[in-house]
Amino acid sequence: MTRYLLSRTGQAALVLWAAFTASYVLLQLLPGDSILIKFQNPELGLSPQQIAEIRTYYGTGSPIFEYVQTLLGFLTGRFGYSIDTGTPVIERLAEALPETVRLASAAFLVAVLIAVVIAFAASYSRTSWLRGALLSVPSLFISVPAFWLGILLIQVFSFRLKLVPVIGGSDVQQLILPVLTLAVPISAPIAQVLARSIDQVYAQPFVPVIAAKGATRWWILWRHVARNAVLPTLTVAGLMLGELIAGSVVTETVFGRAGVGRLTEQAVNAQDTPVMLAVVVLAAAVFVLVNLVVDVLFPILDPRLKAAL
Repeated sequence: MTRYLLSRTGQAALVLWAAFTASYVLLQLLPGDSILIKFQNPELGLSPQQIAEIRTYYGTGSPIFEYVQTLLGFLTGRFGYSIDTGTPVIERLAEALPETVRLASAAFLVAVLIAVVIAFAASYSRTSWLRGALLSVPSLFISVPAFWLGILLIQVFSFRLKLVPVIGGSDVQQLILPVLTLAVPISAPIAQVLARSIDQVYAQPFVPVIAAKGATRWWILWRHVARNAVLPTLTVAGLMLGELIAGSVVTETVFGRAGVGRLTEQAVNAQDTPVMLAVVVLAAAVFVLVNLVVDVLFPILDPRLKAAL
């Protein structure tokens, strides 16, 4: 087990390094010069020498030296300074991250709830047409673009039904529509995998044996089938949790929320490469960490995997 944990941790560290390096190289290849865009304005009255000093200050000199310096900075929690605002990148992330964490956490819980309800209702249904209708819902959910769904929810629930205010309202009211916008597409693959896993477990020989002993259909589904069907679902749920960071960019932009998504939009518009690099590495770290936790949970939840390690 210890060897397995060390191996998975090493792989996670390697993936993070690769994500950092790829992001750094791609951002360096972007056309344009963010230093010149911001500081070559004639109204600022800066000389070429002063702009060169600014370039040195923000670390845009030798590529290899800057790569090593930036990598060491990330390893020690120093993400550099924002070219757009001049403030430390870590301060901008600290301001934006709580809003995104709150939105992503609530959206993930709602997505899992929607997926469980759809999968269990389809599995428990006795009529084929109702089961087919329920199983087609995830395909509809995943085909809906997030930006379109967000605008639709605002039109229906805010402008027409006036149930949720667009501006103002309590913290809970401000979360309802963004959470639904983010949760609906995320719930689709979780529901599909959970429903398929439940069907596969239902086909196992032990299920008729339990039914012959007098167990009810609901007891078999909840107590025996669901427990064995959760492992593939856990893998997909881990992948979807990482996707929430990327999905929050669109959702926060549509609803005007000041989170990591809004920060990313501002950084892209200003070509603020230190902020963009920090956001990409943060998203990769969340994705890798969640999947590492899922991999560690597998042997704990399934004794067969633990015995094989």
